[in-house]
Amino acid sequence: MKTFIKVASATVLAFTLASGVFAAEFTKGTVKKVDARAKKVTLIHEELKDLQMPAMTMVFRVKDDAMLEKLKEGASIEFVAERVEGKLTVTEIK
Repeated sequence: MKTFIKVASATVLAFTLASGVFAAEFTKGTVKKVDARAKKVTLIHEELKDLQMPAMTMVFRVKDDAMLEKLKEGASIEFVAERVEGKLTVTEIK
């Protein structure tokens, strides 16, 4: 029975990791500039724990163009940033 439980637990963990079920960590930030033409946004943000970056102002790519419509200069947002093809990219906004 113990072996079955260990195998079942390992299987569930493997599926969870493979499917990316773990929630991404949102970071608070303020939109400083939106460059729709370049598909980039400049954010003043708190520490990006997942990327091990301190709080600062920096430029990010956006995952898709639709995100740019949600971003207005001066707006407070929460976002997820990831490295996509080696570039820092905003992948989620709320």
